[in-house]
Amino acid sequence: MGTSMDYDNAKKPRSDQQRRRSRAVVLLLVLTNLASILRFSGVGAALHAHVGRRYPAVHAWGSSKLLRQLNVTGLALAASHAEVVDLSARLSAANKHLEAILGGSAAKRDMEAAREEQREAAAKGLWRQEFPAGELRLAVGPHRLPLGPSRRLGGESEMLFPALGQACHRHRGELEQYMNYTAGGECPSDEAFAQRLMLKGCEPLPRRRCRPRTPAGYVEPAPLPASLWATPSDTSIVWDAYTCKNYSCLVNRGRAKGSYDCKDCFDLGGREKDRWMRRGGGGKNAADDDDRGSLDYTIDGVLAAAPRGTVRIGLDIGGGSGTFAARMRERGVTVVTTTMNFDGPFNSFVASRGLVPMHLSVAARLPFFDGTLDIVHSMHVLSSWIPDAVLELALFDVYRVLRPGGVFWLDHFFCLGAQLDATYLPMFDRIGFEKLRWNAGRKLDRGIEMDEWYISALLRKPRR
Repeated sequence: MGTSMDYDNAKKPRSDQQRRRSRAVVLLLVLTNLASILRFSGVGAALHAHVGRRYPAVHAWGSSKLLRQLNVTGLALAASHAEVVDLSARLSAANKHLEAILGGSAAKRDMEAAREEQREAAAKGLWRQEFPAGELRLAVGPHRLPLGPSRRLGGESEMLFPALGQACHRHRGELEQYMNYTAGGECPSDEAFAQRLMLKGCEPLPRRRCRPRTPAGYVEPAPLPASLWATPSDTSIVWDAYTCKNYSCLVNRGRAKGSYDCKDCFDLGGREKDRWMRRGGGGKNAADDDDRGSLDYTIDGVLAAAPRGTVRIGLDIGGGSGTFAARMRERGVTVVTTTMNFDGPFNSFVASRGLVPMHLSVAARLPFFDGTLDIVHSMHVLSSWIPDAVLELALFDVYRVLRPGGVFWLDHFFCLGAQLDATYLPMFDRIGFEKLRWNAGRKLDRGIEMDEWYISALLRKPRR
């Protein structure tokens, strides 16, 4: 039997052979990886040309076998790379197709949910759970007519249904909170909460049997025409809903940093004083002062486009603090101003100027009969931030309330350049207005790279 020395001596040749094989494998892996890096980085060809000019080829033992293996490995890697690129392209296409399918499925689900809601509303009414109780039940009705069916109300039912925004039932918890008050007492100070409900589609809100709080130390407004350009007393309103607690704060907000809706509208001595006014040299014809290529139309120039004295009543959609209505009032034209109270008492301020405010969102149907208004004006509010379908409905609603020959003054409508010809020109053509004036220009407040545009237009409802 051999000794341990004999065992170690017998094992050495086998161990040396294994180490040589391991070194060869490691070398092969290193060379393979290096070749792959050079191949895919584009450096290999340049390096080969550079080295080949300066140094002769070095031939090592077994180099031809290694080179063949490297070539095979390189070809396999190239083929794998091509397959990965192809698979990546297929995967990207599949993802897009899947997104389209899922988007279509989501749209179908939304449509089906809407149809199901309509079916349930027809069968059970909008209140799918238990019927409302207390003040909410009183507000949503229905209520039996004391004299029976009325021909004035359709003549088919003995019930009267109060008007209520179609989305109110979607926000039952908030609606119940809104209707939680002491009947006959003082209303909660919840102006901001109520407006949020309106903006969620619960418009009009239900009526309430309570009294809004009267401001302490109330002061009578200034008489006309002085009230048109007078800032009212701080004690004319309740300030609970607003960040500012007096009109001085609102006036100074226009000069402060930060973003606010209609930021400088309460400063009647600032930009408000010059809006829509003549900038020219007092020609005999008011229209002469309007630059026909400008986005900034003047009130006198617009009124001159209609027969004298025929513009008598109108509407300003999203009219802020009411300056457009004030300027029209100075010219004998009565204009109703729709406005929302976005962190400011816009409706109260309009009223204090001796003008007519209307707390109405852009999603609401205009509360005027067909063909009754001489002019409708909107600055900034009707623009591309509104979904296309809703905007088109709003524009058709403007067309509806204008009389034949009435004019729609679209004032600084903003959109992206790509939307101008692709979306909005065809939309306005579908409405059916005649174009008296149409001007487009760059909107540059956020930089030219944003490709934002303004449109100002004077459009007339045809006399047909």
